Amino acid sequence: MKAITRRSFLKNTGAATGAIALGTALQGGWLSCSKAQALGYFESEFGISDSLCQKALAKALSKGGDFGELFFEHTISNWLMLEDGKVNRAYSDVSLGVGIRTVKDDQVGYGFTQELTEESILAAAATAATIANANSNKPAGEFVNLKMNNYYPLKNLLTSVALESKLPLVQTTNDKCFELSPLIIKVSAGFHDQQKRILVVTSDGTKAEDLLPRNYLYASVVAEKDGKRERAGWNLGGRKDFSFYTTAVVDEVAKAAVDRVLVLFDAVQPPAGEMPVVLGPGVTAILLHEAIGHGMEADFNRKEQSTYCTMIGKKVAEPFVTIIDDATNPKLPGSLNVDDEGTPGQKTVLVDNGILTSYMHDKISALHYKLEPTGNGRRQSYQHYIQPRMRNTYMLPGPAKPGDVIKSVKNGIYVQDVSNGQVNIGAGDFAFFVSQGKKIEDGKLTAPIKDINIMGNGPKMLTNITMLADDLEMSRGGGGACGKGGQRVPVGFGQPTCLVKSMTVGGKKA
Repeated sequence: MKAITRRSFLKNTGAATGAIALGTALQGGWLSCSKAQALGYFESEFGISDSLCQKALAKALSKGGDFGELFFEHTISNWLMLEDGKVNRAYSDVSLGVGIRTVKDDQVGYGFTQELTEESILAAAATAATIANANSNKPAGEFVNLKMNNYYPLKNLLTSVALESKLPLVQTTNDKCFELSPLIIKVSAGFHDQQKRILVVTSDGTKAEDLLPRNYLYASVVAEKDGKRERAGWNLGGRKDFSFYTTAVVDEVAKAAVDRVLVLFDAVQPPAGEMPVVLGPGVTAILLHEAIGHGMEADFNRKEQSTYCTMIGKKVAEPFVTIIDDATNPKLPGSLNVDDEGTPGQKTVLVDNGILTSYMHDKISALHYKLEPTGNGRRQSYQHYIQPRMRNTYMLPGPAKPGDVIKSVKNGIYVQDVSNGQVNIGAGDFAFFVSQGKKIEDGKLTAPIKDINIMGNGPKMLTNITMLADDLEMSRGGGGACGKGGQRVPVGFGQPTCLVKSMTVGGKKA
């Protein structure tokens, strides 16, 4: 097949970005894309041959760059949203193009194009090449397909799932929310699915193709009682096959959303001040991700912006604390068969029995530290440059039982979920809103709490973890994404129940 322009591709397929009618565009046709294999997709569909990649990489290195890379992407995303009992939004988006990177020392030249023609690709490569000013280098003579595992196999392509199969998910979720309580006055339900194909070709001879799914089902509800209104929501998903979305999943999303909103009517504000905080398992690990994990990304340390920049080999937590960043967890949002610069998905131990042992590296930081990359080179799309980013970040379980962790606290709070966080990545200072939680009084969970913040410092919080339970959970949501440097990528996180011996709680004044 000849190289194809984006304009021709969109014209021939009838693709359009933005709102569309609920008709054939979402039911099949250009969204069907029945070819499930990853290998050879870009060559068969868009004419991206090895010889064309050789030309592009030669152009990218024509001014003396040390390393060149091509990142081709074809992403199809679909959204279906129901509000007030009606499907009020349904639309699709197509992203197609190539990003070309030239690296010289730790400097990056970058160009991208939406036109997959030889002329446009070479022009983007010439733009990337301008970062250097020396004699040209040559790419490898041939490319070798990277061998990698598949952590998110699909039975069927997501783009082959018809609208008729998605509508019952959101309609049933909506109906069940109303059925669960007469206090529910408004429901928004939705389903999002995305199918992303990538091809990474590097000047050192690596060639890697992948097919990444991502999807989630969500419900957001508003309840009213005695003139007061509360809002809450829930979602489940990840890198799932469509078969994941069973009746049980629909029931769980609806019940969790309703339960989380109803408990708020009985919630109180705890006293403000310094106190012990127990973080529940699973989703509360967003604190681990935001307040601690970012500080272990290698670019912040290479630039000496992180508290951890001089801490490799030193104690950063108690000996029972081990933290891992992992691409190999099956079907989680941060799982990767290969990262966006051609490094296979792998597991990286960041903190081993309390000792900081590694940062999260892309190729630039790995070269700086004279290490192998850890597979953390990620980007939002072909229009964006690589950054070291987290994948699935979690803390291993400890020796205690969850009940014993709670019993150890005389007066404090138990956090079940947080939102709306702010973090100073360099210093690790943070503030998060507690959206779900309870008071702990005399070692027992008592009244639900709301309208409070927890504040602290990530590295200090890590050293203040004094108990870990044996109930590790990974967050099961699929809707969240992590922002950094103007880019957003899907991530996962998890932890067991843990006790932080002291944090600042912004409750009511005594």
